[in-house]
Amino acid sequence: MSGEKRNLDSYGFNVRRLTKEEGGGYLVEYPDIPGCMSDGETVEEAIANGRDALRDCMAVFKETGRRAPKPAPVEAAQWRQRLPKTLYAKLTATAEAEGVSINSLVTAIIAEAVGSARNLSGKGAGRQTRTGSR
Repeated sequence: MSGEKRNLDSYGFNVRRLTKEEGGGYLVEYPDIPGCMSDGETVEEAIANGRDALRDCMAVFKETGRRAPKPAPVEAAQWRQRLPKTLYAKLTATAEAEGVSINSLVTAIIAEAVGSARNLSGKGAGRQTRTGSR
C-alpha cells in the first residue's frame, strides 16, 4: 500500500442523503479537511467522488506548501452478526450485482441509514465513518 493511499485512508468522512431540493443523491464530507466534499447518485459513487476530492485537496496542500490537517483518530469497530439465510442470500446477490464485497455493501447501507436517521432527527450530517474494503 502506498504512503498516499494509507494517508487518504486515515481520514474519516460523513455520508448523508441529499434532499430533492439539494439535487438528490448522496453527499460525502471530510470534516478534517474543511470544504472537502463531493456527491454522487449512489452512496458508492459519492464515496468514490469524495475520495477524488480528498486526493485533490491533498494535492493543493502540497502545491501551496501548506500542511494538511491531521486526521482525527477514529477507532474501527467490528462485530459478528448472525443473519437469516434469506437475508444473507439477498445481501450476497446485491453485492455481486454491484461488484462490491458484502462488507462494503453493508457498511454503505449502515452509513446511509445512520445519515438518514440523523437528518430526520435534525442533528445534521451522517455519522463519521471510514472507507470500507474495496
